[in-house]
Amino acid sequence: MNTFDPAKLGAAQDDLREFNRIHAAQAGFIGSITVDLGGGREFVMNVWQSAEDADAGMSVLGPHVGRLLSPLMAAASEFIGAGPVVDTDFAPTRQS
Repeated sequence: MNTFDPAKLGAAQDDLREFNRIHAAQAGFIGSITVDLGGGREFVMNVWQSAEDADAGMSVLGPHVGRLLSPLMAAASEFIGAGPVVDTDFAPTRQS
């Protein structure tokens, strides 16, 4: 769970794109689902091929989080948990 300062977040779209590009380049990263909860709060679920990929990716991403995302936060991120995906009913989507 992330809580951003809405004004800072709105002014930092280039930083967000840079972070997302770095995140997507990590080995084993499948993708993210971000839900806007309002008031600057977002629930983010990152999906990785394996726990090992997630651990390796997070060690690389840490400094980038500090540089690109932490300055935008209104509160510290809250880690909810980790585990295997046991079911999904998402239909494939097309990007235009």
